[in-house]
Amino acid sequence: MTIRPWIVDDALRALIEPLLPPWPETSPGPRPVPDRLCLKGILYVLHNDIAWQLLPLELGFGSGRTCWRRLERWQKAGVFDELHRTLLAELSAAGALN
Repeated sequence: MTIRPWIVDDALRALIEPLLPPWPETSPGPRPVPDRLCLKGILYVLHNDIAWQLLPLELGFGSGRTCWRRLERWQKAGVFDELHRTLLAELSAAGALN
């Protein structure tokens, strides 16, 4: 079985999506790459420990630069801190923390 940790299941995605800041309606340029694809691209780069510019475009996650900018935007918005708190609360409620 091949492990692909950049594939986010529906349950985790349901926790993440409400934390993501909305895309500005007045944003110029082409429509942005969907957040779920950028998240996969970010996880792919981190899991494979590759440079952002080496993210293969044929995977459909957007460019490495796009994923990096989205990661930076989410970090500034506090998405990962809130996700950490949310996941800790879920684990605590399930009695899975010691």
